[in-house]
Amino acid sequence: MTTGLRRNYGAGYLHFITTSCHQRLPLLAEPENRDLFLKVLEQARRRYRFVVVGYVVMPEHIHLLLSEPERGDLSLAMQVLKQGFARRLLCQLRRSHDPRQRALWDFALEQQHIWQRRFYDFAVWTAAKRQEKLHYIHQNPVRRGLVLEPDQWAWSSARDWLQGEPGPVLINESLRAEMKIRSVA
Repeated sequence: MTTGLRRNYGAGYLHFITTSCHQRLPLLAEPENRDLFLKVLEQARRRYRFVVVGYVVMPEHIHLLLSEPERGDLSLAMQVLKQGFARRLLCQLRRSHDPRQRALWDFALEQQHIWQRRFYDFAVWTAAKRQEKLHYIHQNPVRRGLVLEPDQWAWSSARDWLQGEPGPVLINESLRAEMKIRSVA
């Protein structure tokens, strides 16, 4: 365990989360895997009662903009999210394992790792920083050349924000007015 790591919870701020697949392998490259992740994210959102403000699932990492959960803390919610997805994905891989598959999946099965151990957490204190992080999240697939416009990437909250089209994860469900955003002095 890393010493000196402190996570500051309890102030009611939003958190910009980044977590990567083990060794930055593109374990989320398949659409079915991204769909599975979003399904598990929605289940974790309901179970721990946090607000998802924005998200994007990329081939080898994810970005989330979340409130603090009503149940537990953000570290616990992220642990459950990552473990729940990893267990389901590894189970699917074992069931459908074909010796002719890519070495990428063989590595994941052998190592039993889908995610890097930790996650990056940035506390979002202001409305400007919230908007900056949302823009960063939604532009990520565009910057990578995966799509031309943010709303073309099906595994982000961009469609919900730009077109009002709900996705598999409920965005800004309740607590919208309760989120604490400190104004810049």
